[in-house]
Order: sequence, then C-alpha cells, then structure tokens
Amino acid sequence: MAMVAKDGRLHRRAVVAALLEDRGGLAVVSGLGAPAWDLAAAGDHALSLPLWGAMGGAAMVGLGLALAQPGRPVMVLTGDGEMMMGLGALATIAVAAPANLSVVVLDNGVYGETGMQPAHSSAGVDLVQIARGCGFSRLAEPTDPAGIAALRAQVHACAGPLFARVAIDPEKLPLVLPPEAIVLKNRFREAVMGRDALYA
Repeated sequence: MAMVAKDGRLHRRAVVAALLEDRGGLAVVSGLGAPAWDLAAAGDHALSLPLWGAMGGAAMVGLGLALAQPGRPVMVLTGDGEMMMGLGALATIAVAAPANLSVVVLDNGVYGETGMQPAHSSAGVDLVQIARGCGFSRLAEPTDPAGIAALRAQVHACAGPLFARVAIDPEKLPLVLPPEAIVLKNRFREAVMGRDALYA
C-alpha cells in the first residue's frame, strides 16, 4: 500500500508500519480502537501493548512506562478522539519531561469506532497547539513518507518528550485483533522487566 492517500493524507497502517520498522527495543502502547488494530496489523510483538479499553489512558500508561524504563524508547500511538479524552496527560507529560517518550496521534478527524461522526479536530481543535501550550518543545506534523521517516528517527533518539500529529485518511479498515488482554499484559511485562517480574 502506498503511504499517501488520494486526498493527500496518509494511510494509517502504512504510517504505523513505517514507524515500527527495525524497532529494536521500542515499546509501544496504543490507544483503544483503530490504533490497537493498526499496531496488531504491523505484526505481533512482545513489546506492543495495545489497550483494549481505558479510553483516554494511553498517554498516561506510556508516561508510567517511560519513567520506569528511562533507557528504553517508548511510543504512545493513539487517535485524535482518544487523545481528546486525556488532554490533561499532555500537561503531566510535559512537566515530567521523560526524554524517552513520544506521543504520536493518528488524526482522521472522526470517531471511527462509533460511526465516523465528526471529531473535535475536524472543527478546528489543534492538538499540536495544545501540546505546545502544555510545554512540549519537540513537535512534529509529518505529511509525507520522508516526514514519517524523520519522525521514526526522532522516536528512537530519546531527546523528548515529543508530540506528533499525523493527518490520516478516515478509512475504515478490517480489524486485526491482538491477543487477549491477559496474554498481552504478561508477555509485555516479561519483555520489559524480565521473566522474574511475572512472579514478583
């Protein structure tokens, strides 16, 4: 699949696949809904934690992980609707300033999980400006494959925190379901902390 859609916006799954290329030790927390399916579609991985629920919580889960594992790059992959549910997280992240945390918002301007109703960003709400106002100094709005490649490099550079908004095509795609939540939790915990952490 080409990354750029006919309307000039980007195809979400091509973007996610590019961000995860040669991911190494990158840990990824995805918001519920489409970003979780996008993460699963890019390939199952022990360092992927797609949230099945807890709308609005992805950024805070990512913050906790980044603070607990300061030597590991951590990326939160979420949607514009989910990010709107947890805007306070951006202020908390900016104040905590974990260098290893990136928040990447896939913005299609609609609530894809509930019927494609128009979302706040389609009415002019600017998530990048909100992140800037919260205190993020590293901001990105990639619009093409070169920009996505540069974003991937920034995610791995651990010089954050970083906030990025990617305008994506509002396409409906087949679901690619990750494993069940208990499997994800145990596998992710072992991958991040070691096998002994399962029995602590």
